[in-house]
Amino acid sequence: MHNNLVILAGGASSRMKKEVAVDNLTTEEIAQANERSKGLIGVGPNGRPLLDYLLLNAKKAGYKNIYIIIGEQGDLFKEFYGNKTKNNNFHDLNISFATQYIPKNRVKPFGTADALYQAVEQYPELNSQSYSVCNSDNLYSTAALLALRESIITHAFIAYDRDSMEFPLERISRFAIAKLNQKGFLLDILEKPTAEILAEYKDSEGKLRVSMNAFKFDGKLIYPYLKNCPVHPERQEKELPTVLLNFLQEHPDTALGIPFSEHVPDLTAKEDIAEVKEYLKNHYPELNWEN
Repeated sequence: MHNNLVILAGGASSRMKKEVAVDNLTTEEIAQANERSKGLIGVGPNGRPLLDYLLLNAKKAGYKNIYIIIGEQGDLFKEFYGNKTKNNNFHDLNISFATQYIPKNRVKPFGTADALYQAVEQYPELNSQSYSVCNSDNLYSTAALLALRESIITHAFIAYDRDSMEFPLERISRFAIAKLNQKGFLLDILEKPTAEILAEYKDSEGKLRVSMNAFKFDGKLIYPYLKNCPVHPERQEKELPTVLLNFLQEHPDTALGIPFSEHVPDLTAKEDIAEVKEYLKNHYPELNWEN
């Protein structure tokens, strides 16, 4: 069991900043969507950001050390969660910040694997420990985060039942699907699956499983693969699924897909803001940090 959670929050939020016609958002909400990192958009009943709710669930799951990976212009995170680079106390969570720097030859961050690599370079203690990793713009449940924390397998990820996702079918069909063997270990992750091959990716229960970037890694074992992660030929980014799949080529049956059937609120685009606000209003009427 480990106590470290790394939260990916250094992305460019390109889809959120895209201009779209929305008639259910206030001027302030649109401004936040255009200017803030997605996890800092005020979607709570009291205007607090989505990241508060993720941190709340992490605390309930027993995590102690939180590493938030921010961009070079990520000072707003420190206004919310502590002005020091390391060891801020936020409701008894120990919060530290890692910065994902953009290479000189790029205008956008270099992907999730690059973000995690830069974080473990800045906090090398993670390379001798296990840790979980997740997005800042998804609200993972306490149960899912606890399952990662309690996993005794070398590596693990939450393998969500695609049919449990409360998204439009068009959106769900674009999610990457995971192929598991009969014991539940990861064999492959397929981006943009076609309808013709879906049957080949069903698990032993007949379910299609998707990854929402919620992982548990052994820091020592995964480090060389993080450091040497190749660039995806289409998206031109270094991505965590690539890291894990490259590791599995040499170490098969070491990444367990933990099955979960539940919705994961997602704050990707402006169209998601109203839905996430409604979800929080119904499921988190107040932020209770004491229980």
